[in-house]
Amino acid sequence: MNRILIYLIFITPTVLFGQGKAIPINISIFNESTAIPFTRFVTTPIHPGLQLGTEFNYISKVHSRLFQTANLYYFYHNHLAQGIGLYTELGYEYCLKFGLAFQALLGVGYMHTFATADEFTFSNGHYEKKTDKGNARLFPSLSFDIGYYIKKSEKNSPEIFVRYQSWIEYPYSPDFIPVMTHISLHIGAKFFINKKMNNNE
Repeated sequence: MNRILIYLIFITPTVLFGQGKAIPINISIFNESTAIPFTRFVTTPIHPGLQLGTEFNYISKVHSRLFQTANLYYFYHNHLAQGIGLYTELGYEYCLKFGLAFQALLGVGYMHTFATADEFTFSNGHYEKKTDKGNARLFPSLSFDIGYYIKKSEKNSPEIFVRYQSWIEYPYSPDFIPVMTHISLHIGAKFFINKKMNNNE
């Protein structure tokens, strides 16, 4: 299952980029929180995260496009866990004439979390520190964002965006809490890296 996810998230986009002249890079910092999605927007204290990704278009029109993303991310929640993972999203964007854009994204991926505090087990009459190998999680998500293309007249315009991401950590604790809900508020930017062109292009 993990190999299939890795293929879908990273190998497929690489193939489908084809002969494109530029590769989009998305980078964002975010604040992660354990909360019920759509009940809170800005949360404190801050639990920082970093995400790096790319995307490619399936359908691209003058004001809209259907696209897929591939992302790597890391977050640190000092009272709960730190996590690293990868995921992909199917997204739809609608862009106004002056550069303001709206997106909705539905995602799925793999996450591995590690406790941020020492864990112990009771054995032979005393407590022993437990080796933390981490926990594997399924990671579905639903996101909405507002962005602005700085140079709307250019095909590969840089973009700045704010994204509200709701996601579920499953299985969390099957005998106690089967799922843990999260929200992440991203602030980020998209820019393009030009690919080298062949001599005959």
